[in-house]
Amino acid sequence: MQALIKLLRPHQWIKNGFVFVGLLFGHAWQDPEMVRLALVAFAAFCLLASSVYVMNDLADREQDKLHPDKRHRPLASGAVGTPAAVVLGLLCGGGGLGLAFIFLGSASWIFVGYLLLNAAYSSGLKHVVILDVFMVSAGFMLRLLAGTTGIGIAPSHWLLLCGLMLTLFLGFAKRRAELNALGDAGGGHRRVLAHYSPAMLDQFLAMTAMGTVVTYGLYTVAAETVAQHGTSGLMLTVPFVLYGTLRYLYRLHRQGGGGDPAYDLVHDGHLLAAFFGWLATVLAVLTG
Repeated sequence: MQALIKLLRPHQWIKNGFVFVGLLFGHAWQDPEMVRLALVAFAAFCLLASSVYVMNDLADREQDKLHPDKRHRPLASGAVGTPAAVVLGLLCGGGGLGLAFIFLGSASWIFVGYLLLNAAYSSGLKHVVILDVFMVSAGFMLRLLAGTTGIGIAPSHWLLLCGLMLTLFLGFAKRRAELNALGDAGGGHRRVLAHYSPAMLDQFLAMTAMGTVVTYGLYTVAAETVAQHGTSGLMLTVPFVLYGTLRYLYRLHRQGGGGDPAYDLVHDGHLLAAFFGWLATVLAVLTG
């Protein structure tokens, strides 16, 4: 049972927190129906994401055996057999789609799109340099759409652009971390790594890190943002975003981090402090 739970990667469910961005910045956290729909979307994405993790681990179990950390995953290590993994993956996928169609009927296309996107990624697009990271980023953007358009909240264009930059940054950081861990043997674990180089990824990281901070900063001072929230105080949250971005780069280059954003967030005190400082300041500004 412990191995089956580990196969679902519940610690990765923190990434599905993207669906709550609409509640936060759309002033909808006091609307019980909106909160209910956002929670359903979160639960559906947790189930669908776990289904995708199981299927990916099934497909990559031989390559994972070559990775210093991934070789301990349940399928790569042999702790879970193929039949049990297939049944578990199908149950999670069916459960996630069931929630989406029953409670979020008009937005169910987002969840179907998420599965199709991951199917395309696993079937070959994960081997296409640069496009592989854009595919991962698109999965996060669907989470943002589920928590905004999917539950009836109009998303800010600046916030969507910031989300794109942030998820691209995290995706390229993961590729850089894999090169750090595997070196010249990276192509044996993940074929696309043979097309990346440390210098190239460092440039991509610089571009997307800058894009994340700049687009978020522009969102906080945009006229539509000030008009919606009745204050320009959100600019006070920019230092937390900048510090968190720089700290993540520090962990990537100096502490062997960057390969798993969820793990890095919960295991690094600086990142946790930056996140909760950002969240507390946002709540303080939005609630007056």
